[in-house]
Amino acid sequence: MDVPHGETDPRFKTEKPTAFEATPLVVDGTMYLGTPLGRVIALDPATGRERWVFDPKIKRDVRYGDFASRGVSTWLDESAPAGAACRRRIFVATAQAQLFALDARDGRPCAGFGAKGMVDLKAGLRIPPFEPGAYSMTSPPVVVSGLVITGSSVADNSRPNPASGEVRAYDARTGAMKWTWDPIPQDPKDPAYGEWHGAMAHKTGAANAWSVLAADPERDLVFIPTGSAAPITTACSVSATTATPTRSWPCGFDRQAVLGVSDRAPRPVGLRQRLPAGAGDCHSRRRPIPAVVQATKSGMLFVLNRETGQPIFPVEERPVPASDIPEEQASPTQPFTAVTPPSAPIASRRTVSGARATRTAPPVTPRSMGSGTKGSSRRRACGGPS
Repeated sequence: MDVPHGETDPRFKTEKPTAFEATPLVVDGTMYLGTPLGRVIALDPATGRERWVFDPKIKRDVRYGDFASRGVSTWLDESAPAGAACRRRIFVATAQAQLFALDARDGRPCAGFGAKGMVDLKAGLRIPPFEPGAYSMTSPPVVVSGLVITGSSVADNSRPNPASGEVRAYDARTGAMKWTWDPIPQDPKDPAYGEWHGAMAHKTGAANAWSVLAADPERDLVFIPTGSAAPITTACSVSATTATPTRSWPCGFDRQAVLGVSDRAPRPVGLRQRLPAGAGDCHSRRRPIPAVVQATKSGMLFVLNRETGQPIFPVEERPVPASDIPEEQASPTQPFTAVTPPSAPIASRRTVSGARATRTAPPVTPRSMGSGTKGSSRRRACGGPS
């Protein structure tokens, strides 16, 4: 396996220290994990015995921006007959910006995917990377509706126009690109185009989604947490449909700020909301809320309606310090969650996707689906929040 800092085994020596951050997958009785060097290792989950290893042999003398790996993804081709090669696939995106499709049985590249099992993720970017280490992959792609959807890791704060941060979707069988979405609007007809101001606004790069993407197959949605564009420090989380790169709800969380805050991985969860008194008995007055939780670098958790992007728990605009950089126009306010203090759990002894949490903030009951303003909680005939 990869050796931290490349200090022990010369076979794994790298120009820059690596970071092993992978969350293993266990499927069909095998554990799969990825390493910073792009290697994929299949293990017996009970004994740890190695079943196979795939090594893409990436260049190790390159100073990749974030020399890390957060894991791999998997997909089952239900149209392929049982026992067929590459019916179950493991997808890995490497620091060298390569997307590989591997046969889950033996780790061999799937010949029908891209060029001999690999897609070059640098191909077709609006702004190509200026050096090999300026554009890489650190997180696994998300696979949904037969599409492999990738973000990217960009060496931002390095120049005014670093590599562009398009999110792309590829056919899970063939590797053919199905769509591309640029977080920085390029089409004047895009409703968000006018929100970007300045000579470099539409010409710059980054604004990439380096963290782990999430998906809701039932609603045909993928949730994309973006980082800052360069040199503009605006970050947000958006939702797009998987069939086409159509933004289904708008950017949120971080206006133009002194520090970008919202490129953590989003997490879809299930919540239940009580309806107003008189809407039925205690059980019939509970309705499910399709929610997604977005953590930010400011330590706040935003709980949003998956379908609309509107806050489920109150969010309010608060004044923030102005920038002291000449000619920079920072937003005078930023959104703050009004339910939980930074880094506090959001639930009160309730089950959120099967996990219990303890509230440390005062209880607040959302007034309605999509409520975005702070309001007083109402007395509930059936007790506290469900």
